[in-house]
Amino acid sequence: MALDKTVIERWHAADIVLFGGSAGSFKLLFQIVKILPADLNKTVIIVIHRKKNFFSEIEKLFAENSRMLMREIADKDILKTNTIFIAPANYHTLIEKDGTFALDVSEAVWYSKPSIDVTFESAAEVYGARCLAILLSGANQDGAEGLLKLRNSGATTIAQDPDDAEMGEMPRSAVDIGAAEYVLQTEEIFKLLNTKSDSPHIN
Repeated sequence: MALDKTVIERWHAADIVLFGGSAGSFKLLFQIVKILPADLNKTVIIVIHRKKNFFSEIEKLFAENSRMLMREIADKDILKTNTIFIAPANYHTLIEKDGTFALDVSEAVWYSKPSIDVTFESAAEVYGARCLAILLSGANQDGAEGLLKLRNSGATTIAQDPDDAEMGEMPRSAVDIGAAEYVLQTEEIFKLLNTKSDSPHIN
């Protein structure tokens, strides 16, 4: 599906931008972090699966290459614009009604902690139509139900084209249950994120 004027307008109208990914999504998320401008005027939240109790340099690598302020989420952190928040390993990240994050130690979802579903579902409850969410490459079904809840709440929901993803099961699961309003190839995702608010229609 090619970009249309509506998805571009909804990208610029969103206050909260959510990215979910697992196997095969790291390089893509790294490139996304690099291109987002410092004055994006949105809150960006990244949930990427990590191995349990495995020390990760993801935050450091992302922060060194990001034009936006970037931080790993801590319990009770306040959501802020022009900031990229990344969900920590070994916790589920939820968004509270008072605009803060909460970290939860309950059981893994789809063998994953953090779970994309948990964060997406809480974002749907708190922010609804103010959200835009993109589900990327992954090897399980985490994120599909959360993306569906976001779509039903009025959010803009996008799945990476499963045939264009390194691991297509995660976005395909979302497409199969009707959770993705838009299915975009990798190149189209980058085009969308690079559009200016006054950009013309992109085919």
